[in-house]
Amino acid sequence: MRPARLSRRDALKSGFAATAFASLPVFAHGDTNAPLRKNRIHQSACRWCYKDIALDQLCAFAAGIGMKGIDLLSVDDWEVPKRYGLICTMGQAGGGTISDALNRPEHHDAIEAAFRTNIPLAAKAGVPNVITFSGNRRGMSDDEGARNTIAGLNRVKKIAEDNGVTVCMELLNSKVNHPDYMCDHTAWGVRVIEEVNSPNVKLLYDIYHMQIMEGDLIATIRANLQWIGHFHTGGVPGRHELDNTQEVQWDGVMRAIADAGFKGYVAHEFVPVRDPLSSLRAAVDLCDV
Repeated sequence: MRPARLSRRDALKSGFAATAFASLPVFAHGDTNAPLRKNRIHQSACRWCYKDIALDQLCAFAAGIGMKGIDLLSVDDWEVPKRYGLICTMGQAGGGTISDALNRPEHHDAIEAAFRTNIPLAAKAGVPNVITFSGNRRGMSDDEGARNTIAGLNRVKKIAEDNGVTVCMELLNSKVNHPDYMCDHTAWGVRVIEEVNSPNVKLLYDIYHMQIMEGDLIATIRANLQWIGHFHTGGVPGRHELDNTQEVQWDGVMRAIADAGFKGYVAHEFVPVRDPLSSLRAAVDLCDV
């Protein structure tokens, strides 16, 4: 996950965005010409991966190919997907940054204050999830970091519960993309979430990151699904298209997720190296199991 702020104004300035929009299929929400999806996997797209395409244009395309939402939007953009029959599937709500978040108590006040303001707004906008992070180790032991993270999540879990929104802490790799990040193994994340013990505090299981750190994806997901609230995708290595240039068998992983009864969202978080909308469509087709 890249917690970057992209304004719609900036995106609309892009000549590429205008060109991309001209090629979009013209689907109204509910158009019978839109492809029928099995809907065993509820798919969305991470906003930052399509930074050169205006948000409205991305939403129109996503709706037209049978997706459910857009991931990682800031508060100001949460209402935009609704124009296209979609939702923001994961909101940025002030849950800290990748490097500075819950494993240090000095961040707890700010995170709690942001969530007190923004989680009710998420509920009002129909945003089911908001994102947070562990933060980096910086010499801190994993045990101390777990205790601190549990304490921080315990401070905000009632806010989430009262509003019917799920706080998701992301699992990220510390080997390639985010050196020193603490929540870099499923076991550590599950230890924290299990101790917090709230139906509204879960893990964001990023399949790309966990393939790099652990592998054994299907068995790990099956064993820990009760603690997982959301998924991200991305081809390994490189975080590019979900195709035959990378090592994850995505249809098999998606089938395992669906067969296990997961009802949340799987958001595509790969960085296209080819035409971005064609790549997104191909990923949605592949994962529609």
